[in-house]
Amino acid sequence: MSATVRLPVAITSVGEDAHRVDALLDLGRTERLADGVARLGPARPDSMMWACTSGSFVFGRAGAQKQAADVAEAAGVPASSTSIAFVDALQHLDIHRVAVAASYPRDVADHFVEFLTGGGVDVVSMGSHGIVTAAEVGLLGQDQVIAMVCAADHPDADALLVPDTAMHTLGFIDELESAVGKPVLTANQVTVWKGLQLLGPVPPIPGLGRLFRGGR
Repeated sequence: MSATVRLPVAITSVGEDAHRVDALLDLGRTERLADGVARLGPARPDSMMWACTSGSFVFGRAGAQKQAADVAEAAGVPASSTSIAFVDALQHLDIHRVAVAASYPRDVADHFVEFLTGGGVDVVSMGSHGIVTAAEVGLLGQDQVIAMVCAADHPDADALLVPDTAMHTLGFIDELESAVGKPVLTANQVTVWKGLQLLGPVPPIPGLGRLFRGGR
């Protein structure tokens, strides 16, 4: 794999910025994803990710897999999604018991727990913070995110999951892991990892946590 990693992004259209199941089902519908694929075409990516956790897990495991298959067919390259990436990253690390620090309202967060459970993951604790819009999530600062993760931790959890691509976490994943003393998987982190993993072994990348340190 080349040492150069490019991450071109196409922002898909949004009907309503709301962490509500009906709005999320609309967000992840086929037409919106197809438009995103078309706009990424000129970048000629080697793989493609539907980089939205809630807009994939609300469809259930079968629905999320169909989303990924549809994107792959339209793009002509391997594809996956953030929700699938969480499960695959946990399998890669051989982790089965997790705690979840969710920004979403409880009913939406419960769909993520169901998605994980269907993938063989035991969710021992889940913190839900009731934030309705992605715009609000994007305003959370590092200290707020660390506090959210620490509050959701559980002694029986072997990792902490932070499932919202609107949350800016890539710059301080090592700090999150230090705060709880265990691996922390965040939405944008696992999305990048899965996009690379679709192409072969993922190279170690400093600063992106245990997942990117190589090995298990």
